[in-house]
Amino acid sequence: MSVESYNDFQALPEGCIATALSLTSPKDACRLSLVTLMFRSAAESDAVWERFLPPDYRDIISRSIDSDDSVLANLRSKKELYFHLCDNPIIIDGGIKSFSLEKGTGKKCFMLAARDLSIVWGDTPAYWQWIPYPESRFPEVAELLDVCWFEIRGKINTSMLSSGTTYAAYIVFTSKSGIYGFEYQPAEATVRISGRDGVKRTMCLDPEGEQRHRHQFRSRGRNARRLAHIYGRQGDLSTERITDYPKVRADKWMEVELGEFFVDGEQDLDMEIMNIVATNFIRFAAHELFLVLINCTTPSTSRKFAAETCGSTSLYRGLSTA
Repeated sequence: MSVESYNDFQALPEGCIATALSLTSPKDACRLSLVTLMFRSAAESDAVWERFLPPDYRDIISRSIDSDDSVLANLRSKKELYFHLCDNPIIIDGGIKSFSLEKGTGKKCFMLAARDLSIVWGDTPAYWQWIPYPESRFPEVAELLDVCWFEIRGKINTSMLSSGTTYAAYIVFTSKSGIYGFEYQPAEATVRISGRDGVKRTMCLDPEGEQRHRHQFRSRGRNARRLAHIYGRQGDLSTERITDYPKVRADKWMEVELGEFFVDGEQDLDMEIMNIVATNFIRFAAHELFLVLINCTTPSTSRKFAAETCGSTSLYRGLSTA
């Protein structure tokens, strides 16, 4: 940068620089704050970070299970509020959703609690039970006991999300002990706008599925076919159909992508997120605890929109969802 150009920047009013920075992105504003002291001062201003916050952030915060004052208590600026919402999801709508921001872009991310999902036989104590779980952000989780039909459905209105944005939905889960059944039956998921066709994805929900299937491929499936026969039917072990396997997240939970969707403009449509495992004879169970969520966010982020749940019927055991 020439001396003349540098002096031109120095001559700009701080308000003008703040307006220009507010038209960039949170990431760019932080980078540009290193240019000069004037840029740093402008980049710290509420005028800049107010633009990076979603237009309805006040309404969303007002829906927090904590009071507005509790959320905003020690936050001295809009920049502090922005990063607080990035790093500390708030629980809203009576404890059935959480809200956060994607740090690099300010896009809205939501997580749906198990109570906000439709779980087949979820209210039948013989198949599911609702328990508190300290590692979940929500007040309770749904624990799967023993089912033979696993089905989860979630829904969110697109008007709640950031317009002009591609989102991805993920099922997020954890298991405190071994599970069985999922290694023999792939899951099918569909993410779609209500009334429109969605794209089906086939995935594996077995935490050790990728390693297990590689071993089965090498051994030509001899042992797997024998075990599947014990369960009463030939399991579908084809790895060619499976598009995704569980991956470990930074918080030690696991996630599998269900699909992507684009939020176009200010649409007021329902986005349906479905994850289904249908079986007739294979038994699905977890020995102690299996927690499930559905997570939806912009694909370039750490998948912040999640719906915690587990759904199914009488032959799954030990599965929980937050």
